[in-house]
Amino acid sequence: MSYLRAVLNNNTALEIKHLENIIKYGKKLGHNTSKYEKELAKIEKRENTTSSKTATKNKVQKTQTAKKVTKTKPKPKTNSLNYTVKNVYTKNNMIVIDFYTNITKKHIDYSIDKTKYSNLYLFDIKGSFKDARPTKLEISGIDRIYIIQKQKSLLHIKVRDKNKLNPIYIVNKKQIIIKFLNIGSNVNSNTTKTNTNRNIINVNRYKRKVVVIDAGHGGKDVGAVGSNKKYEKKVVLAVGKYLYNILKKRGYDVYITRKGDTFIEVRNRTILANKKNADIFLSIHANSIAKSKAHKVKGVETFFLSPARSARAKRVAAKENSSDVRSMSLATKNSFLTVLNQSKITASNKLAIDVQQNMLYTLQQKYKDTVDGGVREGPFWVLVGAQMPSILIEVGYISHPTEGKRLYKSSYQKLLANGIANGIDSYFLKNP
Repeated sequence: MSYLRAVLNNNTALEIKHLENIIKYGKKLGHNTSKYEKELAKIEKRENTTSSKTATKNKVQKTQTAKKVTKTKPKPKTNSLNYTVKNVYTKNNMIVIDFYTNITKKHIDYSIDKTKYSNLYLFDIKGSFKDARPTKLEISGIDRIYIIQKQKSLLHIKVRDKNKLNPIYIVNKKQIIIKFLNIGSNVNSNTTKTNTNRNIINVNRYKRKVVVIDAGHGGKDVGAVGSNKKYEKKVVLAVGKYLYNILKKRGYDVYITRKGDTFIEVRNRTILANKKNADIFLSIHANSIAKSKAHKVKGVETFFLSPARSARAKRVAAKENSSDVRSMSLATKNSFLTVLNQSKITASNKLAIDVQQNMLYTLQQKYKDTVDGGVREGPFWVLVGAQMPSILIEVGYISHPTEGKRLYKSSYQKLLANGIANGIDSYFLKNP
């Protein structure tokens, strides 16, 4: 666990020290330490590269000081008329807006205006685009798209269609991507062109991604129990199946750990994910709390694997780990050492954020009272064996009088599944 703490605290010196000890004693015990040797070599290479760059930089600085060289401060790079938007174009079922500088979610405002005859989707983009007037945007399957420089610093994109569309948008550094999820698959592969060069995004890149869904509990392990014997195992299986079908339609390679009311040991749930070389692993659960607080606590939250940082995370982890009887033995610690590394923790955190945001947004479109439980860290045994970014999703409190009833409705389960799927889309668009 000392090694884990070093990784989580970004203490490279301690990380190297503990890795050397793991390798030293692992070899004495006859264990395979190749993974740790590779990790150590990677860290040492990174540290040597950093030290070399630092030494070179210091040498250059000393030389410049000795020669008393005076340089004119370079002028910052700007576009000709200080336009902030570099380019706007379409690719299949997406509208892509490229900026010259990094942006945030505050750069886009989205609203819907529905009439008897059509649906109007409005996107106000903070920015100025030189070629707004000549640019024509088209997506096969959408009636019409307008692009207008409405004000000096406000770019207006309107999407009109007689059918109900399902748009999401992703903000990624210097780019906004507006994606329409329910457009037919036979979309126009041509790209709307302006006189600005650009890199074309392959929107089908996530179709090769492998996703493994784990519907928590099952069989003799019913999970949490709500009023009138509402079992967690039934709720999460339903959500898992809906998610499975949605992702299949979007082109993912999808697998699910159980399709019926069967019991699978916690330690075996990641075997399928590792066998299929999955890109991500998601375990779906429903939360609960003591009857004395049941009417007060509700909401959705998403966890990623890490030592618990809060009492709430520890409580949820204890509940979900209850069907596993393992203690913190040496073998268990070695499991943690095998799977917990900084890159996986970071990727799992990013996945958790995207899923939580999109799940919450989708639910709040219909249920304004949905509570955001946030993204949290927790020591969940079901995630330990996964060799890829993995998260545990708590889709709501089955113990809550109102939320518990919603969790048993198919319409609510479909909303949850759509939100999770949108989060997966968002994650892979940002992390190809």
